Amino acid sequence: MSIANDSADPNDLCAIIPPDWAGQRLDAVLAQLFPQYSRSRLSTWLKAGYIEVNGVKKPGKSKVMGQEQVNVVLPEGLLQKTLEESMAAGELIVEPEAVPLDVLHQDSAVFILNKRADLVMHPAPGNRHGTVMNGLLHRDEALAGVPRAGVVHRLDKDTTGLCVVARTLESHTHLVRQLQSRSVSRVYYAVVAGDPPQEDTIDEPIGRHPKNRQRMAVVGNGKRAITHFSVLQRYPSCALVRVQLETGRTHQIRVHMTHEGYPLIGDAVYQQGRALQRLPEPVRDITDRFQRQALHAGELGFIHPETNEPVRFECPMPEDMQRLVTQLSELVDGPDDDNTRISYVS
Repeated sequence: MSIANDSADPNDLCAIIPPDWAGQRLDAVLAQLFPQYSRSRLSTWLKAGYIEVNGVKKPGKSKVMGQEQVNVVLPEGLLQKTLEESMAAGELIVEPEAVPLDVLHQDSAVFILNKRADLVMHPAPGNRHGTVMNGLLHRDEALAGVPRAGVVHRLDKDTTGLCVVARTLESHTHLVRQLQSRSVSRVYYAVVAGDPPQEDTIDEPIGRHPKNRQRMAVVGNGKRAITHFSVLQRYPSCALVRVQLETGRTHQIRVHMTHEGYPLIGDAVYQQGRALQRLPEPVRDITDRFQRQALHAGELGFIHPETNEPVRFECPMPEDMQRLVTQLSELVDGPDDDNTRISYVS
């Protein structure tokens, strides 16, 4: 069996049907490909049009040929809801595992994590183990009684930085309400191609890409999304920007910046565009070696669920992003050993 889940969005599941399964009904095949979901749930998704075989929607009774690609593309938030329901029903058991987690702060209400790159937030097909959720359950067994083991908001697989974990049901409810009311402050740092304005606000709706269902895009019928950004440093044909989210749509920063013509360096999904093609050769020599989206969650602020006092956390960019901006800075100013780390600007 060949199953993968390295798609653009963790709401998307992808699998290749083994050749020796040829002749089986599609609904039976789905149950074998995704055993962590009940057959009735998969049937519901199939009827709703969330499942495609080689890009085509098919009925459950249709026969497979073998080696087709199956894509399950769920609406935003549905996979997380399904995960919670599956855990509650005993369909999906998330095992505690000693996953190394960088805990910057902990108290009786919250953990503050600094997520490293290549770490998935929660289990899914192809990533059943070694996730943040597995590690949290190992660290605090009481999190088994909190939705998604306390994970309140997620970061993409290759995005680094700060995220908050609720340690109690009361804290989880408190933090989710803050996110819904847009009172949680989230600041990111990104290296983008192009020459963006010194500061700007992007207010464009985001939804599924009309042709590529594994990507998000600015679409007229999408959900409202608001992103504020300002330039911290400029390099030849690219810049380090500070980005503040007002809303939290899937891939919001990556989609908005690409839509404006300033795709993130290293973003294999959204980096298409003229801005990257116009990068000078010395810049491309540096940026081509950066193998993930250059995006880091550097600041996080919210009202503490127990004290009701505002708290704020900061986390410097990881070494790979620091090295990226240092090398880009040297193209402008030359080597400077005293200026190799970026200071945050409020």
